[in-house]
Amino acid sequence: MFKHISNDIAAVMERDPAARSKFEVALLYSGFHAVVFHRVAHSLWNRDWRITARFISQFSRFATGIEIHPAAVIGSKLFIDHGMGVVIGETAEIGDNVTLYHDVTLGGVSPSVDSDSQRNVKRHPTLGDNVIVGSGAQILGPITVGRCARVGANSVVVKEVPERVTVVGSPARAVKSASRPLGEERFAAYGIGSDELPDPVFKVLDGLLDKVQSLSMRVGELEEELEVSRGGRPIMLASDDLDQEDEGGIKGNK
Repeated sequence: MFKHISNDIAAVMERDPAARSKFEVALLYSGFHAVVFHRVAHSLWNRDWRITARFISQFSRFATGIEIHPAAVIGSKLFIDHGMGVVIGETAEIGDNVTLYHDVTLGGVSPSVDSDSQRNVKRHPTLGDNVIVGSGAQILGPITVGRCARVGANSVVVKEVPERVTVVGSPARAVKSASRPLGEERFAAYGIGSDELPDPVFKVLDGLLDKVQSLSMRVGELEEELEVSRGGRPIMLASDDLDQEDEGGIKGNK
């Protein structure tokens, strides 16, 4: 446990440029405190001290704003940055060197259960090593997010994410794959790195705007051709002419 705690402090020092010393991390970082509380609670949970473990996890939630079920399995060097609102469910599994930002949920979508056998069924996600999950992301169900994958902010992930793939949106879609060889990836804050993260919604809207513009140009050409075919008579009548025609039609009908 103490080795894990030492590694957790080292993870913060590696990935947070605001961290100036290990003492500062140990004393003031709520994400680190939540992980330490969880490691104690998880140890008690595995020894069947279930109520005590849940009490520690609830105290941790009150003190840090981060809720981690004591049964969740967490690897080494987990870094929870600005961790308020993070929720990690009972059957969630997290690999090594994972980074989670605030308001991340590793949740289950199964309904309530009636027996212990159903309760122990895998209901929450599994995150591989070196995964980065941006703020507000929701990863739901017994799915796997592969090693070195990136989940963009406010994404909703309900399907498997392959290794070294970046996903964004709701529902999340793959937008790019890592170009570096496996093992040479650099840490990317919020999962976006130094390159601009493509937005699939923006790309769709941009395509629609281009299509509307081309259709507008084509409509203008057709109007000109129709005007020429009518001998120069304008297609659109003035509003006064429309009023006169309407009045004439009404009088004629009378």
